[in-house]
Amino acid sequence: MRTKVGIVGGGPAGLMLSHLLHLRGIEAVVLEARSRAELESEIRAGVLEQNTADLLAETGVGERMKREGAIHHGIELRFGGRGHRIDFEDLVGRAITVYGQHEVVKDLIRTRLDAGGEIHFGAEVVDMKNVDSENPSITFRKDGENHELSCDFIAGCDGGRGACRPAVPEGAFTSYERTYPFGWFGILVEGPPSTRELIYNLHERGFALVSTRSPEIQRLYFQCDPSDDTGNWFDDRIWEEMHTRLDTEEWTLTEGNIIQKSIVHMRSFVCEPMRYGRLFLAGDAAHIVPPTGAKGMNLAISDVRALTEALAEFYESGKKNLLENYSETCLKRVWAVSRFSWWMTGMLHRFDGDDAFRHKMQLAELDYVVGSRAASTTLAENYTGLKYRESG
Repeated sequence: MRTKVGIVGGGPAGLMLSHLLHLRGIEAVVLEARSRAELESEIRAGVLEQNTADLLAETGVGERMKREGAIHHGIELRFGGRGHRIDFEDLVGRAITVYGQHEVVKDLIRTRLDAGGEIHFGAEVVDMKNVDSENPSITFRKDGENHELSCDFIAGCDGGRGACRPAVPEGAFTSYERTYPFGWFGILVEGPPSTRELIYNLHERGFALVSTRSPEIQRLYFQCDPSDDTGNWFDDRIWEEMHTRLDTEEWTLTEGNIIQKSIVHMRSFVCEPMRYGRLFLAGDAAHIVPPTGAKGMNLAISDVRALTEALAEFYESGKKNLLENYSETCLKRVWAVSRFSWWMTGMLHRFDGDDAFRHKMQLAELDYVVGSRAASTTLAENYTGLKYRESG
């Protein structure tokens, strides 16, 4: 098999890259280890920055998002038993769209297949060769047989546990990592929403988040021990914990039927550079952020947008400027977003060994953020998505 760009990974990054390249007339093949059913049924969070929602709409993948996604013009920061709204529309004239990541994946798969795009589901990458040459190749196993895909470039969009990053020789990357001493206990709930917009809450017992997924399905989280077991939490205990952390004199959480329980581990990770030879990393293959700032998928989409421009420049003019600057271009945004996610996480979570002084500092920080228009604007600008900086 032969193509111009071999894309490893059929999540939002790989599928969006395939779609964007198609629109620029660049042939690509997507290799995804999971089945289509597995991809489309994996329920994931979905807060889309203004940039991401706009790009989906502009490139013809946003029709269902426009119909079913919920546009939020703000969030609530809650602490000391009181809620404070951050008004995105007033502060920066932008918004977010709540639309599940798995729904984005469904839309991209359908769009690519309808356009004749080549996606190989159940294709497990077993080897990569000559990634530092002009003739890289990917060996993948599907239906019990090995196949080889020759290409000009490889896009590693296969996440933190995929095959692409390990294909790079030891020492070629520098890794930066921070593991947080807590996790998120998440539940999916059948029932009406408790709030019109997301609530980020700091409580003496730890962080809690009220999100929405659809008019019928809600997503709730609370800070927990990452080594805990979901089996230790019966429904009544979960609801008691959520009410303790979130309820105020004016507001109480709406309960429902819990249909899923999970524990999300929290870490920050960045590898530099995001390129080795003709292998370009994007999304979770290159960086991971804690979910507090809702940035994972948005950062992946930002990466593949930049990679598309770089590849288009190469195929249209033969120039390599954007390809050579790809890592530097992406990492500026990666570190900016990592900083924001780290800041949000530190402001809203209780850490092991925290004393009364640190908790008072968190309350003072939150009070400043909600009381200062400049501080609120900084949060709103980062949360709705920093504007793209074009690279030459």
